[in-house]
Amino acid sequence: MPEGDTIFRAARALNRALAGKTVKHFDTALAPLARRNDDEPVAGRVIEKVESRGKWLIVHFSGDLMLVTHMLMSGSWHIYRIGERWKMPRSKMRAVIATDNFEAVAFDVPVAQFHTARSLERSTMVPDLGPDLLNRNFSADEARSRLLAEADAEIADALLNQRVMAGPGNVFKSEVCFACRLNPFRKVATLSERDIECILDTARKFMAANVNDGSAGGIVTYSGARRTTHSAHPGDRLWVYGRQGKECRRCGAAVLMRKQGKGARSTYWCPECQPLLADASMPQVVKVEGWSVPVRRRKVGC
Repeated sequence: MPEGDTIFRAARALNRALAGKTVKHFDTALAPLARRNDDEPVAGRVIEKVESRGKWLIVHFSGDLMLVTHMLMSGSWHIYRIGERWKMPRSKMRAVIATDNFEAVAFDVPVAQFHTARSLERSTMVPDLGPDLLNRNFSADEARSRLLAEADAEIADALLNQRVMAGPGNVFKSEVCFACRLNPFRKVATLSERDIECILDTARKFMAANVNDGSAGGIVTYSGARRTTHSAHPGDRLWVYGRQGKECRRCGAAVLMRKQGKGARSTYWCPECQPLLADASMPQVVKVEGWSVPVRRRKVGC
């Protein structure tokens, strides 16, 4: 499933290509969107902006109309110049927004709805999101309060809860727990203030590192493999996620994986670096991706 960093980058690229442009053509394979477009045509409207809110992507049109999409496991947005060959078959197209120069195509997007500002406020989905980790106005206090309200939840499950914080998914869940030396199966109620500070700081830093903008104002945005370590090598880009049975990059123990939560999502962790019981004798800082992150074990360089 695309996580918040992926959606942020997609929204940024779409905004650069489309914002301020007039829609020349709109097409969709989804009946609810088609019916709304028949009654209130999208063509002729100006695309005011494209933004992300956690894992949601929102295209704002003039005349109080928004296209709200969620990628779930398989969806993606592509940008093509007019006449350029699509990289996916038309059978996977769910919506097309075309301007004079570009086509933005949503492929395999399972959730796509038109909203007005009022209907979106009444929605039970987007307005209930927790603070967005990639938002400049991220409120650590609100995130802390929402996290603590999930006292009976396991830490990794709470990190997946978009009503606690918007953006992190399965990869960041495991990586943040590892960086903070927190066993992902502990209860939120066992977290110290230092643990919570580490979770919030590390989650923000990891996600921010994956939306670095090197496009110099163009529409191309970062599309490389997600990473939380200092290495750009494909095999070394993550600490524990996807590394079941391999040596922990810090202590050499075998990384474990277990399904967790109602969704049976894969959780990866190191049993040595992330014990269920904290060791008060462990030092408190480790370098992760060049940042100082509070943890509970020996100091290790990237």
